[in-house]
Amino acid sequence: MRLVAILAVVASAAAVLATTASAGKVFKETIHVEENDVALEDFCDVEGLTVSLDFVMDISVHVVPKGRDQLDYFLQHGTRTEVLSASGHSLRSFSRVTEKDMRVTENGDGTVTVLILATGNAVLYDENGEAIARNPGQTRFVIVFDANGTELSREIVKSSTGRSDDFCDAAVPALT
Repeated sequence: MRLVAILAVVASAAAVLATTASAGKVFKETIHVEENDVALEDFCDVEGLTVSLDFVMDISVHVVPKGRDQLDYFLQHGTRTEVLSASGHSLRSFSRVTEKDMRVTENGDGTVTVLILATGNAVLYDENGEAIARNPGQTRFVIVFDANGTELSREIVKSSTGRSDDFCDAAVPALT
């Protein structure tokens, strides 16, 4: 779950940054986001369970034109550390993700299709520092963007190759 969340944030950042990168130039950017006391109501679809979330996220984006058409290819590295708290209990999670554009295709209709390889590891830790859920591995997905960088569609073309523990199954009992 956390790995998917960081993937979505990184992909969204890439879409926004795509409009600022120009052909023939290398683009590098670092994004740092911190938020505290974010209320997650009905956490993991458990009615009435509100969890407080504190997180720090750092993303490094590198864009370089490639191929005959010099289309922009992205490479993103990101980490996200979270603390989830409820009912006097807390959990910590850490995710590290790398995304790489494998193929960028200009569709001729004002849209661009990007095949992305995402690899990473997400681990959820209990109050004693023991890992209670893991999600390592890689996945591939396709995103279609319009000329403004707006995401039009997203499709997973290869599901996670690694262990895919359900973080909600581990988190809910530990927080209640």
